[in-house]
Amino acid sequence: MILKEMMTVVRQDCLAPKIFSLILKGEMVREMKPGQFLHLRVPDQAMLLRRPISISEIDVDRQEARLIYRVEGQGTAVFSQMQAGDEIDVMGPLGNGFSLDHLESGQTILVIGGGIGVPPLVELAKQAHQRGVKVVSVIGFADRQAVILEEELQRYGQVFVTTDNGSYGQKGYVSTIVDDLSQAFDAVYACGAPAMMTYVDQRFEDHPHAYLSLEARMACGMGACYACVVRPKGGKEHENKRVCKEGPVFPTGSLVL
Repeated sequence: MILKEMMTVVRQDCLAPKIFSLILKGEMVREMKPGQFLHLRVPDQAMLLRRPISISEIDVDRQEARLIYRVEGQGTAVFSQMQAGDEIDVMGPLGNGFSLDHLESGQTILVIGGGIGVPPLVELAKQAHQRGVKVVSVIGFADRQAVILEEELQRYGQVFVTTDNGSYGQKGYVSTIVDDLSQAFDAVYACGAPAMMTYVDQRFEDHPHAYLSLEARMACGMGACYACVVRPKGGKEHENKRVCKEGPVFPTGSLVL
């Protein structure tokens, strides 16, 4: 169900350089699922397009959702100036999120995140943990200053951290850790930069329950404009999947990346 609501800012914090945590309150929270995103209208009439931001954490009892975003342009810069009590026009929840229905107590999942791709994996880890599932997280960042959400993920299981320059955790990319993990995983979930997603897609191409959450530039966010399309493998010419509608979560091995 797609809703539209004026949500209220509860709190906003700067987590790392240009990375902000925004907590919103509203009835829409009851409809949210891990892996979905919200489409936020910039409170500036000069900016017409909404900005898609993934949902990081969901608190249904308090009707609060936590969004974590990176300031990349004028729109997100405006968001970063919002304070508690401000209202923002929100459309959502949008997209198909992560599937957890097949998970059972005692199973083990692997969560792989890179940079600003880590936030949507937190609610997934929380809900999997609540099902009695063991969660192993591997998260990668450029350097120590960019590391976010390590503590949150540690609440739900073991966490490995990598940095490109070795300033924190293991030096290298997430593949440095993942390739050394010998255990079998009942499901794999990933979100991050294109190069990382290509690696995960190839590494777990034949896994029956491995999923990628993609990021894309969007306009409408509802599948009408076809601005965020990706190509399915084996599809007919000009056949496309919309990240905002059929995604953002897709099975590994299903797309041309």
